[in-house]
Order: sequence, then structure tokens, then C-alpha cells
Amino acid sequence: MMFRVLNATDVRKHWSEFVDDVIRNKPAFVKRNRDLLAVLSMDQMDALLESLKIRINIVQEEDGSFTGVLNELELAANEETIDQLKETLIEDLIEYAAEYMQNFDLYFKSPNRKSHFPYVYKINSMTNTVDRLREEVELYQVVKNNA
Repeated sequence: MMFRVLNATDVRKHWSEFVDDVIRNKPAFVKRNRDLLAVLSMDQMDALLESLKIRINIVQEEDGSFTGVLNELELAANEETIDQLKETLIEDLIEYAAEYMQNFDLYFKSPNRKSHFPYVYKINSMTNTVDRLREEVELYQVVKNNA
């Protein structure tokens, strides 16, 4: 491991200094018994997740409505307008991210949902400012369904 691993007892003894160092300087790894913990500031976490995109793939249905799918999270909705669709899926994202964290042990250990965790973390870090989440969500591939 390239990072120096800190002992949990030492971190606990110097907690304020440890937190200041993580926030102002760099992330840290802490070891307690056999467990290893990564500690990052929110700015560092934002940088880590910055390239993770939340994309809504949109199809215009024969009836003129729009179906949007967030493939990475297996969420879908259908609305009359693209704006309504985006708002519905943002609400669904917030609800799913909250549910995931409330049932973290179940979701994170489920093979088909473990990969959702980075998205859930990113969404949860933005839910106090829904406008930021609105800006983050990208609309992609508006195509007409010719089924």
C-alpha cells in the first residue's frame, strides 16, 4: 500500500489533528485490528466521484410520452414531458438512495446492487441541494420508439 496506515489508537488520541490533516492535506487509512478504513474529506470524495455520471436515457414513445431509464441503477419512469420525466426520476433517485442507505447491509451485499453504491453515495452527498442534483443529471439519447 502506497499510503501510510495509521493505528486507530493513535488516531483516537489525536482526533482533532487527524481530522484537520485529512481535511486540509490528504486522505488517510486507519487500521483497527484487522479492519482497514479509508477516511476522506467531502471535497476529496467529490473529486473521486466527479467522473461518475448520472444519465437518463430517453425514448419517445408512440403515444408521444417519454420513457427514461437510469441503466446503472435500474430505475425507469414514463411521463408526458421530458421535464416531468427528469423531475420524477430525480425524486426516484433521492428515494432509492435513502432506501439503500437505510438498508445498507442488504443492498451492499446484494450482487446486483453493490455497484449502485458509488451512485448512491454521490446522490446522498447532493440531496441537501436538489438543484445541484438537477444540474448533475444528464439527458441522453432522445430517440423516437418505432415499435
